[in-house]
Amino acid sequence: MQIPFSVRIALMFVLCFGAVSCNHTESGHSSTNKISPDSLYAQYWEEHARLFPLEATASGDNRYNDQMTITISESFRDSLKRFYTRYQNTISEADTSNMNAEQLLSYRLFRYEMEMAINGLKFPTHYMPFNQFWGLTLDMGQLGSGSGNQPFKTPKDYDNFLKRLSVFPAWCDTAIANMRIGISKGWVLPKTLVVKILPQLKAMLVPVEQSTFYGAVKAIPDNFSASEKQRITAAYRNAIDSVVVPSYRKLYEFMLGDYMAKARSSSGIMEIPDGKAYYQNLIKYWTTTDLGPDSIYHLGEKEVARIEQEMTKVKDETGFKGDLHAFFEYVNKDPRFCPFKTPKEVLDSFWNIKRTEDPALKRLFNTVPKTPFTIRQTEAFRAASASAEYNPGSEDGTRPGIFYVPILDATKYNAVGMETLFLHEAIPGHHYQISIQQENKALPKFRRFLWYGAYGEGWALYSESLGKELGLFTNPYQYFGHLSDAMHRAIRLVVDAGLHSKGMTREQAIEYMMAHEATTYEAAVAEIERYMAIPGQALSYKIGQLAIRAERSKYEQQLGARFNIADFHDQLLNGGCVPLNILSENLKAWAAKLK
Repeated sequence: MQIPFSVRIALMFVLCFGAVSCNHTESGHSSTNKISPDSLYAQYWEEHARLFPLEATASGDNRYNDQMTITISESFRDSLKRFYTRYQNTISEADTSNMNAEQLLSYRLFRYEMEMAINGLKFPTHYMPFNQFWGLTLDMGQLGSGSGNQPFKTPKDYDNFLKRLSVFPAWCDTAIANMRIGISKGWVLPKTLVVKILPQLKAMLVPVEQSTFYGAVKAIPDNFSASEKQRITAAYRNAIDSVVVPSYRKLYEFMLGDYMAKARSSSGIMEIPDGKAYYQNLIKYWTTTDLGPDSIYHLGEKEVARIEQEMTKVKDETGFKGDLHAFFEYVNKDPRFCPFKTPKEVLDSFWNIKRTEDPALKRLFNTVPKTPFTIRQTEAFRAASASAEYNPGSEDGTRPGIFYVPILDATKYNAVGMETLFLHEAIPGHHYQISIQQENKALPKFRRFLWYGAYGEGWALYSESLGKELGLFTNPYQYFGHLSDAMHRAIRLVVDAGLHSKGMTREQAIEYMMAHEATTYEAAVAEIERYMAIPGQALSYKIGQLAIRAERSKYEQQLGARFNIADFHDQLLNGGCVPLNILSENLKAWAAKLK
C-alpha cells in the first residue's frame, strides 16, 4: 500500500538527503537566538514553508505554488546542513525548567528532528535522486495532472504551475550530473529498478493531448473567459512541447544508455559504499528505534510463523480441502472473488464498507476528523505502478482526504482484503490519524505535519485489527484477507532486513514472499523491488503496530474497568506523530492519572 502523496513529498527527500524536511535552501539572516521555543517553532515553520514549496502546497499552504527548489544540488545540501544546525544550536539553549508536559514534548521532538536531519546528511543519497517508486519524475506528473495537490481553480493557479514547471529542466540536469558522480562512487541503483523506471519516463514522451500534463487543460473551469482558456491552452501546449517532453526524453536516454550500463547487479543497499551504516540509519529513521537488522529479521520470522497458524485455522473453517498454498491459489484466481464489472462497482463497494463501520466508529472514537473524505480511482498515467493510497486533505478542509484506488481492470479486481485495505488507507487509518493531527491547532505547526513511519503506518496497521470491533470481517474470506495483509507486513521484516543486511537476493526475497502469502508473482516482484528502492521504510508498519497493540493490551490489563477504548484512541491520536518511545511515555502518564 502506497504512501500518501503529501507525505511522500516530504519523505522522498530522505532519498536525496536523509531528512524529514524537504525543498530547503537557506534564506534570510534573522537570528533565532534568545526567542521562546514557541516563537522558534513558528519561525522555523514559516521558513520551512517559504523554502520547501512543494511540501507547502501538499499541506494546503498555497503561497508558494509557483516555486520549486532543486533539492538535490550540492549547494542545497550545504545550506540545509547550516539550516538544521542553526536551529539545533538555538533549541539546545532553551530553558526547560518551566515547561509543562506538552511544551517539553514539543522541545524533545524538535531536537529529535534536527538531530535526525543532520545525521541523514552524512550519506550522499542525492546521487540516487529518484527510483520507480518515489521521485520528482513521478510527482510532477501528478501535480500537473489537474487532479493532485496543485490547485487549478483560477488563471493564476495555471500560471503558477507553469512557473514551477519551468524549474524542472534544471532539476533534470542536476539529477543526471549527480547520477554520473554516483556511478563513479558506487552509489547507483540496481539494474532491475532501472528497468522499471524506463517505461515511466517513456510514458511522458507522447503527443500533447495525450500527456498527463494536459489534464489540467482539460479541467479548465467553465467560468474562465474564452480568451483565458485560449491563452492557457496555448501556454500549456508550448510547455509540454518545450519543457516536459525534452526533459523526460533527456532522462530516459541517459537512464537507458549510460546509467543502465553501470547499474549494479546486487539487490541490497549493503553493497554500496558505507551501506551497512546507511541501512542502520534508515532503520532508526523509519522505526524510531535502535533495533538492529538481526533482531528485526528474527522478529519477522516469529510473526510469519504465528500468523501462518491463524491463516491455516481460517482456511480450515471455510471447509476448503487442500493445503494453505492451494488456498492461496483459490482466493487469488477463483472468479467468485472478482465480482466487479466496472470501476464504479469497485468504488461503491468501498463506500459500502464505510457505511457498515460508521455506527461503531462512534464507540471507538471520541475525536473524529472534520476534514471531508472521498474515494477516487487512481489516475491512469500512474495506476500501473501505484498501490492504493491515502492523499491527505488540506489543513483548512477545502481539499478532502482522498482514498485512491488503482483499477486497471475491474473484472480482475479481487475483493478479498478490501475491508482491511479500507481500514488502513482510509477510515480509521490514515484519514483519522493525519486529519486529527493537522486539525489540532494546539500543536505547533511543525508537529501538525510531522510524520514518523513507525507511528503513522503503525497506527494504520493497528487500525486493520479493529475490523471485528467495527462490524467488519463477518465474512471469513475478508478476515483471511486481513490475515494476509498482516502476514505481508511480517514478511517485510524478513525480506527488508534480509535484502539489506544478510545478502538475500531479489529472487530469494520474491521466493520467500510467494511461499508465505496469497500473492501473485507480479505483485511479489513489485513489492520486493519497492523494498530495494526505499530500504527500511517497509519495517515501520509492523514495528509500529506491534508497539501500539502491546500498549493497548498492557493498559487493558492494568486498568480493567477503567480502560475506555475511545479514551485510549484519543491519547494515541490527539498529540500527533511521535517516536515510539515517546508514545509509550505519554500513555504511561495517561494511565497513571486514571489510577
